[in-house]
Amino acid sequence: MNDIPAGYLDNALIKRADLFGNPEKTNAQISPNGEYVSFVAPLDDVLNIWVARRSALAAATPLTRDTGRGFRSYMWARDGVHILASKDQDGDENFHVYAIDISTTTMRDLTPYDGVQASIVKRSRAHPATILISHNRRDARFPDVYSVEVATGTETLLIENPGLAGFSIDDDYVPRLAGRIDPDGSAVTLRPDGKGGWEDWLYFAPEDAMSSGITEDFSPDGRFTLMISSQGRDTAALYRLDMTSGEKTLLAADDRADIGALITDPLTHQPLAYQLDYDRGRYYALDEAIQPDLDFLTAADIGDWALNARSHDDQIWVVGAASDIAPGAAYIYDRAAKTISKLYDSRPALAGAPLRPMEPVIIDARDGFKLVSYLTRPAKTPSPLVLFVHGGPWGRDHFGYNPYHQWLANRGYAVLSVNFRASTGFGKAFLNAGDHEWGAKMDDDLLDAIAWATQNGIADPARIAIMGGSYGGYATLASMTRNPELYACGVDIVGPSNLETLLATVPPYWESFRAMLVKSLGDPDTAEGLALLRERSPVHQADRLARPLLIGQGANDPRVKQAESDQMVAALQAKNIPVTYVLFPDEGHGFARPENNIAFNAITEAFLARYLGGRAEPIGASELTASSAHILAGEEAL
Repeated sequence: MNDIPAGYLDNALIKRADLFGNPEKTNAQISPNGEYVSFVAPLDDVLNIWVARRSALAAATPLTRDTGRGFRSYMWARDGVHILASKDQDGDENFHVYAIDISTTTMRDLTPYDGVQASIVKRSRAHPATILISHNRRDARFPDVYSVEVATGTETLLIENPGLAGFSIDDDYVPRLAGRIDPDGSAVTLRPDGKGGWEDWLYFAPEDAMSSGITEDFSPDGRFTLMISSQGRDTAALYRLDMTSGEKTLLAADDRADIGALITDPLTHQPLAYQLDYDRGRYYALDEAIQPDLDFLTAADIGDWALNARSHDDQIWVVGAASDIAPGAAYIYDRAAKTISKLYDSRPALAGAPLRPMEPVIIDARDGFKLVSYLTRPAKTPSPLVLFVHGGPWGRDHFGYNPYHQWLANRGYAVLSVNFRASTGFGKAFLNAGDHEWGAKMDDDLLDAIAWATQNGIADPARIAIMGGSYGGYATLASMTRNPELYACGVDIVGPSNLETLLATVPPYWESFRAMLVKSLGDPDTAEGLALLRERSPVHQADRLARPLLIGQGANDPRVKQAESDQMVAALQAKNIPVTYVLFPDEGHGFARPENNIAFNAITEAFLARYLGGRAEPIGASELTASSAHILAGEEAL
């Protein structure tokens, strides 16, 4: 007990700053030669990239010195002397790609273009001095692919995009395949036609398009690659695909869930293991050579683990691990020596905190679907319930450490996250059952989960809240207008309120994906589709909302624009319905700056305590002033 920090005994309030402030360290990577370890950590309270010799982590030095939003996403260049990082401006998602020399810390912007979105699409051992970058400078809708010299920034056009969704490129930087989304939502894989263009090759019907695709795991001779596909079955299986004939050979499948992440040989790209995640994630070997590694890491008792990075010789792995009651940690695993050593705990301040276990539960939907869900309970039940809805909707909730679950459970709320229809990973029938069901059957799944929680004595039916971001924010608005007496209150974070304007304002670089959105939501170019979009838009049902609502929005959000929240607030104010509205002028689709995240969660905590009756950590004097929060409506409600 001596190592438990003061203030974290029994059922003490866990500090918001410990849950939502900067991690001490995160996102560990390893250099190609295995000599250096890199990670993201605060420098003057802003996340930056650090590097150290693997044998001297305490002597790490910062490679970047950003003072704004910081760096979170990066990788090593194959040359072993540069780190590649990306960063946008205040959440606008116009990411630039940077190369940082680890010896001199000199940083070069490889994509120095205003208003352009860039991303790294390929690194190759065969071409260590160059990387492939895509950006949409020529056409905002369809990014081209360039070969870029890491040391100089010199770029050479590799592929001019004729209007396709993306390209699959081998280790010699040869474009092998391309993809196209057709207006009906079907997906077509194309291959070079030998004349400098592309020809259709493989077809995925609309019901298979979102759960099927070809990886870039091309064999060295170019004869084979890997494909994950739901064609002819419900869940997506793993296949070896013959690049000449199109013949596919089944390698792995499960009737409950789609095949997930793969571990492949870094040189041959042969599949070694795959991950399956129904209610819990686990790796399964395809090659007996990797079985001892899976066995060792499972027996190491580090929690649910994932392979995050590998040295070029594949002997040193960086493994990330966590459990439901332990935030993330990073480890170095030496495959030859069969030893594992901890690099760091990401949030050591939470050691000894009264974290609550998460329970996977399977809830029956009214029409027979199984809803894989996750429940975290406070020490005492029945209790108020927060239904925490994931975004996407094409995503899913997972078992493991979840700061929102821990925060809310610590304040006295049961927290339930539901993989409703349209969530990914559970087969195409479940995925496609969400088409045209925003605010309808997708909401029914949430209602069935609430009924389960109340019938089983978990939730107090008089004190239920709904909360979520992106699609979860939409679900909050839709469910509170559709079921006005069910919820005591709700919290919408960057959620769309008007599906018609949402579709009309998607970023231009989503053009190739727009058909998928239309397939799911409804077609605004038809009378029937437009009527459906308007019917399912909460802004048009705002007068039905009867309980307190809190809205958080980033002013620079390119996906769900500020107008989505503005028009919902205006509709409520026109009907004299109370709403609290918090705008962050330096944020986009969600709140990346810890100061802003903490500020909004402080406001949310006071809001929930007022209407659900849970506990609340008092709002600190600097928690709001340190953020950019502008409370545009409803300040009196806090």
